[in-house]
Amino acid sequence: MIKRTSLWGVLSLGIAHSPLLIAAQLEEVIVTAQLREQSLQDVPVSVSAISGEKMMEAGLAKIEDLQAYVPNFTMTESSIGTDIYIRGIGSGENQGFEQSVGMYVDGVYYGRAQLARAPFLDLERVEVLRGPQNILLGKNSIAGAINIGTASPSQDRELFVQGSYEPELNERVIDFVASGPLTDEFSLRFAMRQRQIDGFVENQVLNRDEAERDEATYRLKLGWDPGDDFTAMLKLEIGSFDVVGRQSEIISDNPSDSDIFLFTGRTYGDILNNTVFPDLGAVGGVVSLLPPALRDILQLQGNGSILNMQADDSVLDTKADRRRHANGDYSYNDTQNLTLKMDWYVDGHTFTSISAYMAYQYDEECDCDFTGSPLFQVVMEEEYEQFSQEFRWVSAPGERFDLIAGAYFQYNDVYFFDSIVLPSTLIPQLINAADILEGGARGDIDPLAGASSAFEVLGIGDAGNSLLDIRSPRDFKSDSLIGSAFMQGTWIINPSWRLTLGGRYTYEKKSGSRKLEFGLPDGSILPIGETDTAAAVTFAAERHDLKGKRTESQFAPLLNLQWDINDAMMGYFSARRGFKSGGYDARSNSSPSAEPTARNPNAVVANQRVLIGSFEYEEERATSYELGLKTTLFDGVAELNTAVFYTRFDDLQVSVFDGTLGFNVGNAASAVTQGVEFDGRIALSEHLMLAGGLALLDFEFLDHKMGTCIQDQLPDQPNGINCDYSGKTNQYAADYSGNLLLAYERALGSALILRANLDAIFTDEYHPSPNLDDRVKQDAFVQYNGRLALASSDGTWEVALLGKNLSDEQVLLYAVDTPVAKKVIAGTTTHHGFTNPPRTLALQASYRW
Repeated sequence: MIKRTSLWGVLSLGIAHSPLLIAAQLEEVIVTAQLREQSLQDVPVSVSAISGEKMMEAGLAKIEDLQAYVPNFTMTESSIGTDIYIRGIGSGENQGFEQSVGMYVDGVYYGRAQLARAPFLDLERVEVLRGPQNILLGKNSIAGAINIGTASPSQDRELFVQGSYEPELNERVIDFVASGPLTDEFSLRFAMRQRQIDGFVENQVLNRDEAERDEATYRLKLGWDPGDDFTAMLKLEIGSFDVVGRQSEIISDNPSDSDIFLFTGRTYGDILNNTVFPDLGAVGGVVSLLPPALRDILQLQGNGSILNMQADDSVLDTKADRRRHANGDYSYNDTQNLTLKMDWYVDGHTFTSISAYMAYQYDEECDCDFTGSPLFQVVMEEEYEQFSQEFRWVSAPGERFDLIAGAYFQYNDVYFFDSIVLPSTLIPQLINAADILEGGARGDIDPLAGASSAFEVLGIGDAGNSLLDIRSPRDFKSDSLIGSAFMQGTWIINPSWRLTLGGRYTYEKKSGSRKLEFGLPDGSILPIGETDTAAAVTFAAERHDLKGKRTESQFAPLLNLQWDINDAMMGYFSARRGFKSGGYDARSNSSPSAEPTARNPNAVVANQRVLIGSFEYEEERATSYELGLKTTLFDGVAELNTAVFYTRFDDLQVSVFDGTLGFNVGNAASAVTQGVEFDGRIALSEHLMLAGGLALLDFEFLDHKMGTCIQDQLPDQPNGINCDYSGKTNQYAADYSGNLLLAYERALGSALILRANLDAIFTDEYHPSPNLDDRVKQDAFVQYNGRLALASSDGTWEVALLGKNLSDEQVLLYAVDTPVAKKVIAGTTTHHGFTNPPRTLALQASYRW
């Protein structure tokens, strides 16, 4: 509460008492949130806008960097997905999802999570719109939208180059732009960005810094203007962003309350007291009398740490300290985009056609046990293609009615492949060890088949041997055909009142398939047998082959009422309905049926292991109300905007971690998100400006009984798997978050300009984990960024010192249970997480001619 009050106090007191209010005026901010160029103060939406120039100056390289400057917006890259949240709502980690926060680049829908990882290049502006945006900006943007505009060819010749170097992380960035007219009718703009960085997390196993990034993006825009009534813009863009390693690390590792030794549920004390192996000797001598192979695996150390198995001492580092132990990860990404935009102008009306092809491909390998122990890897591939066409009409301005109408068509298909890889015999041996400690009583093994290992000599089983060098190839395919029509009209009732009504009707036809097998590295598929039972127990995975087709239609309405209270103040009320279409789950490891897992035909006792997965999920809906006030004060010296919002989500699509390696999707929840958002700025003098934003957020699941239980929590649902989240908050939902920005600019003589910026970004505590585990909650923090620059007064050159995270705050961006650690491998309460970069200082230089 102290920070909320102090920020409001700074803004209000600054407006009321500044003696220099007449000395300067704020520069107008132009946005295109409603497909027209409008002043930010005239748009009846809660929106934050940042110019491309400011982003380049601040070193904002991608969407993830925006969250520091946009309250109620969060974007984080995790190990197997991308999380984008606005006002506490986002899509979980599943390649079957399109994002609840839609991204639009030059009017083209970028709905896939992986595209949010692509770097920025030569932008005109970025706008972050909060709340459902299902009419003018297309489909599925149920939580909000990111509207990105790239820079267009200039009318004058322009060459620009900017480079920066940061020694701590060895970050090198180079931007180059060449723009100008080719003839009287044609103009061209070429832009490129290359960025390399060594990373800030030390991999103690591989002795290197991670995540090492190598990014390159190239864009060519060709403009054609043959006359007064037609223009065209063709954009061709290719890019790659390759990442070696990850910034994840084990951040906690604690034996469970019962001092569980391994995943069998037996304790170290049980072994020492001969309750497991009573025939192996006296107390105290049991360790030396265990079979050598078993003793080597168990490494009897008195706790159940997953981190004590076949790895060097670095695996004992189990705290968040930007040091990890892992056997290697990578993500190699390529993107392509071709967009043709044509505009016809007839008596003030604008008719627009946007035709686009967009695609990406990536290959990834994840060390998904997140330790230096050679337990397992996961390999992933994804290919995506999208063709879209939009026709749009924007009426002439100044009429009694302002109309925007159009039609949109899209076809897309996605192919996703993943497979587990066991790089060593460790997990099979651990499972064999479990058979020993459990006395071979699981009922899903063939106890004396072959007797070829040290464990079988004991006559107790060899279930783990069936997993030696196993692969679990899973193929997921989905394609969609989408058609929609939209219209939004504003009735200018009188000079003070405007009523806007709008709607979009969308029809979508979608098909999906998912097939999982068990096989070997040569591609051969194993017959049903002990592998199936061992995989079900170890990884909660079973073979399946699923297919489906679905069609759905939606109508998203909008009502908005604006009141120009006076020349400097506008109030608005909006009510809207948003939708996010259903689809198919790409990452569940089992089928939705309740049939027992296929068993080894030679097992003595029939296996009764039942796994319940997911495949098809339905659409989700949001009903949102927003009341806003946009105010310009003291003849343009200050601005203060406020939005109060309430949004209810029904049939919320949730991706629930199954505790091992899978994610099950269902429409299991309803929720409410509500709060208040402030943003404002004031020119304290002709040299000094203060700006800030504050978001107060209250998120609550009204009904969500299928949540992921935290480690050590007993399920409270009849299925014996899930826990009730009703009444709880959500991931990334902080009670308050915001920023303060102080900017200073002054001429030094007639030739030089001094510029200085200092930013403070703050947030209350929040859950970075999807299962809301308090043991890895991020505490409240304040983080500072700064920039000090010297430039020529004619804008030709600039040299700057750029500082990020000046207070060297370590922030937990994402956290989750370590896969299989609790249920399968060690019985320990273990988490891994992603942290932010440390303090960095970069030298930045630019030249324009």
